[in-house]
Amino acid sequence: MKIVNVVCAPGRTGFFFDDQKAIKSGAVSDGAAYFGDTMTPGFKSIRQAGESISVMLVLEDGQVAWGDCAAVQYSGAGGRDPLFLAEDFIPVIDKYIKPALVGKEADNFRELTKMMEAIEVDGKRLHTAIRYGVSQAILDAVAKATKRLMSEVVADEYGTTVSETPIPIFTQSGDNRYENADKMILKGAAILPHALINNVDTKLGRDGSKLKEYVCWLRDRILKLRTDDSYAPIFHIDVYGTIGQAFGDDNFKAMADYLAELEEAAKPFHLRIEGPMDAGEREKQMLCLKGLREEVDRRGINVELVADEWCNTLEDVIYFCDNKAGHMAQIKTPDLGGINNTIEAVLYCKEHGFGAYQGGTCNETDRSCQVCVDCAMATKPDQILAKPGMGVDEGFMIVYNEMNRVLALRNAKKC
Repeated sequence: MKIVNVVCAPGRTGFFFDDQKAIKSGAVSDGAAYFGDTMTPGFKSIRQAGESISVMLVLEDGQVAWGDCAAVQYSGAGGRDPLFLAEDFIPVIDKYIKPALVGKEADNFRELTKMMEAIEVDGKRLHTAIRYGVSQAILDAVAKATKRLMSEVVADEYGTTVSETPIPIFTQSGDNRYENADKMILKGAAILPHALINNVDTKLGRDGSKLKEYVCWLRDRILKLRTDDSYAPIFHIDVYGTIGQAFGDDNFKAMADYLAELEEAAKPFHLRIEGPMDAGEREKQMLCLKGLREEVDRRGINVELVADEWCNTLEDVIYFCDNKAGHMAQIKTPDLGGINNTIEAVLYCKEHGFGAYQGGTCNETDRSCQVCVDCAMATKPDQILAKPGMGVDEGFMIVYNEMNRVLALRNAKKC
């Protein structure tokens, strides 16, 4: 079945674009806004409304397949592509994507995305957000044209099987890390709370005491609110490099000492720490994470380290995995471009004994998150992010419900 048209519509995302460098440098938080000078190219204010582009592929029988182009909250930081604004990139899709797809048969996801990802403009690949959204639309088009679920298309083309059980969902709290943690506990989230520890002075503490206090509070809150003693969520906290800022990016002994304190504070719950340092460039980041993992493992500290900053592309994920830089990679879906790269990254990590966290960003849309769920159901990562937004309820609902739709439809086929 042929693709006969490509139609774009500007949209909003579930969160904001934030100038991470300005925030780390002490921008003043005021309600939902930040005040101060921008520090990342392209930003007109430290916090801007998130933007997306819906890419709709019209099939010859009138069906419409679609995906949403979206970029991460901290665009332009940590080696990522620049700020993604709809008015700048809809013309790019119309000029380069539309002529490449119109007239093509929607019969093979891998081949169509390979063709799309090879498109270059002035010697550069298309923005990761474009490749992300267009690949979602291609997956949906192939599913609709062949009367399969998106998860079934992925499983068939990559030689996997669709999961018969839910993937553990990781919820993120944003700055409202206390009330939102209650929501996570009440909803039975398997992994929580993210916590957004992105400032040393206000959130980590120069000696780490503020985060340790929060971990203790979270432990006690779960023990108080849970109605079933078997409910034992994993603690997963993203510290945005602040532990390295406080103790030294390559001071592995001091960082490990602190992680041991957090491990003790979290008991009886298991702890993951994402982005313990941000070394400023890829190779140094890999070496620092590798060194910290070796120190943690040597001392038997039961804390998993999750790679995030500078682990952006499929090639980066492979690089960190091969060097055992941490215990798990956040596969930040928009940063990898085409969703095909997310699929391959998850499968590579699983094959090489490295944790696979299919993540993304709060700054996505309902549609991009639904497609991510279908990909996860076919590849079985260790966890999947509840997204978009930071309010817990909406993102958890979108991911949880899409996952259960896949399970129900697959079960119905067996009857």
